[in-house]
Amino acid sequence: MRLFNTLRFVRDELQKLPDLTSKPSGGLSYFCDRIGRALALIRLEKEILVFAALQWLFISLGYLLWIQMLDWIPDEVWRSAANSRRGSIVDVVLTIWSFFVVGLVAFPVGLLSGCIGATHFLHRQDMPATVTTSVNVVLPSVWSLWLFHWVDGWITVKQILERLPKKRRRSPMRRLASETAYYAWKLGVSGVLPSLVTGSNLVRSGKNSVRFVKENLSDVAKLRLGYSALCWLVGVTTYLCTAVMFSIVDVVPEKDAVYRYVYDAYLWAALPICVAVAIVSVLLRPVYLIALCELYADHLATRGINPNAPDSPSKLRSAMIAFVALITILAAVYGFRDELGVTALLSTPYPSTQ
Repeated sequence: MRLFNTLRFVRDELQKLPDLTSKPSGGLSYFCDRIGRALALIRLEKEILVFAALQWLFISLGYLLWIQMLDWIPDEVWRSAANSRRGSIVDVVLTIWSFFVVGLVAFPVGLLSGCIGATHFLHRQDMPATVTTSVNVVLPSVWSLWLFHWVDGWITVKQILERLPKKRRRSPMRRLASETAYYAWKLGVSGVLPSLVTGSNLVRSGKNSVRFVKENLSDVAKLRLGYSALCWLVGVTTYLCTAVMFSIVDVVPEKDAVYRYVYDAYLWAALPICVAVAIVSVLLRPVYLIALCELYADHLATRGINPNAPDSPSKLRSAMIAFVALITILAAVYGFRDELGVTALLSTPYPSTQ
């Protein structure tokens, strides 16, 4: 992806740090210390909860949209996938569908995340922070916020899927390399959102983020590790709750009918997943974003820079046209999948390895 290649330097720069793998201790306590400050701001600026709740809604709807394609795949294709170690055109179609669904969700999530950051900066400057003013602050950066969250969301989704149990396990070295690259990316882009909110473009925000992280590595790493630890806890709990739920709910009544109920399984899993997303989106992520913006504002203050809301013309119209076009494409695939040949592609069995 060209955009990811443009931002690849953020990850590569952080991977060059000699002490990247020696993660600092006290991340969880550092994150918890920031909860009080974030709650104090949320009590004053309650629109942050509105932004966070809307993020949860859009992510949950995105998950429900994503699993629809699983229902279009015939039983025999699921069976052939279980007996094959080779890829299929089905994997390609699912990947493309997943990529565009992530892009669809990234638009509102990026805008709302930017609004949470804008609320912090407006409050810090003793300016009124309403829903309208926060939205107006981020509108000039709407394209950059969308594209950044599209890339970041895709990388996050791929890493989550990599962590799920598989028939073919990767070697410990490959898993370690994958996790290190992912950690470097997440750490490296820590300053992108606050930089975008304060008026920088996407590439400039990437460069600002690298400098911000390098000069504040301990604090940023502790914050990221504390946030990640709590997200891991939520994820593991969700996985266990889902397993318990499937042991109670008779989703798969027959052992030889497992692959007939893939869609039903993912649909039932929406319940614990949406609860987990609510915990992360409404309780954890606002604290993380507010703390990042606070660290970034302090970083700018040490350099004698006073962050100001951007005053460039709104780019909402062109972004909305692209967003509506993306909705139209996905709606066309959903409504005319037979005519477009999507159903036929998803009916292609996996090649036999025998």
